[in-house]
Amino acid sequence: MRDAPDINKSTVEERRDFIKRRFPCIADCDMCGLCTVFHGKDAETAYDDYIVGVRSFFDVSEDYK
Repeated sequence: MRDAPDINKSTVEERRDFIKRRFPCIADCDMCGLCTVFHGKDAETAYDDYIVGVRSFFDVSEDYK
């Protein structure tokens, strides 16, 4: 997986696409566990600050460690 696009050098669409590819929903919560990691949120909601360019991918990821 490539590095997350920098918020200063990418578009909202590029960042949203990265999140969708990085954290794909497989529609089987018992097998995946991503919603648990993101406290009941889907990845796009959890990474909204990154997608809209407010915080870096790393900063948002720190919220879920």
